[in-house]
Amino acid sequence: KRQGINAEYGVLMSNSTGISVSEGDKDFSWVSTIVAKWLAADEDLAIAMAVVKALTEVIKKSKAETMMGLMNELTTAGEQLKKSFTTISLVSGCELFTRFVTRTYLDIPDFEACKAELIKRGEQFTKKTVIAREKIWKLADPFIRDGMTVLTIGTSRVVIGLLLAIKNRRFQVIVPESRPECTGYKTMERLVQHKIPVTVIPDSTVAYIMSNVDLVLTGAEAVVESGGVINMIGTFQMAIVAKAYNKPVYVAAESFKFTRLYPLNQKEIPNRTVTSKTSNSSELTKYEGQYKTLDVGLDYTPPEYITLLFTDIAILTPSAVSDELIKLYY
Repeated sequence: KRQGINAEYGVLMSNSTGISVSEGDKDFSWVSTIVAKWLAADEDLAIAMAVVKALTEVIKKSKAETMMGLMNELTTAGEQLKKSFTTISLVSGCELFTRFVTRTYLDIPDFEACKAELIKRGEQFTKKTVIAREKIWKLADPFIRDGMTVLTIGTSRVVIGLLLAIKNRRFQVIVPESRPECTGYKTMERLVQHKIPVTVIPDSTVAYIMSNVDLVLTGAEAVVESGGVINMIGTFQMAIVAKAYNKPVYVAAESFKFTRLYPLNQKEIPNRTVTSKTSNSSELTKYEGQYKTLDVGLDYTPPEYITLLFTDIAILTPSAVSDELIKLYY
């Protein structure tokens, strides 16, 4: 089971197991609890997919008699999830599902028939995550050849899955520690288990090793309208160094991570506070309270630093993302 889920998703809840779902629970606190429970039980489950699964449960248990009543319940459940989890992909999942409900009702105006179809499609949608990732792996496959050195950052299900899918090739991976949460070690652990050569480096040595790298491959917390990406802190500086060395930067992300945001700088992204894993040596503890730390978890990489995006839709240039967003939402 996944460890440290509260840190990874910014969960504000204190309990994630042993919930009994009540149909009469009008505050919908149970949706946050079951999402946290599902995420803890399945390390490969994307939070956006857990959201769709939970909102489908809301439809199943709804006593609403009109579409307006059902939409109000879904909106309330969505707001409850946004309070409990501080991730951008969760917001994207809620927005996409709401749009999905609206489109379905336009196609099927009969409320009961529409509700049945929503449940059916919602259950099917949650099963598409694996298919989406397999499409991405297939599209990205030709870009990683024998003898290459891949630089990644943090931990990404899509990136790790891609590297495991081609593990029979001769390549090596470099991953920074990825502070402040040190998630690079999670990636190292998965790759070592499958005997893929991997080197963990301090974050400060990215520029030092860039000349030895063939390509940069990252995941994404969100893909924004400009074609840029929001990802774990350190991604932007890695992309800057890669561009200086003329190394390609590839992003692997499912289309449900496309979000209607258009940040112009780092301060405009919805960030999250993380717990920094710093030294607890006596040399530092004696200065406790006399200095500050910047514990942010995300940064924004503008589109000019990204070469291509591997998605389940297609291989996209950053400039093509806005067109795909229009198709998804409108």
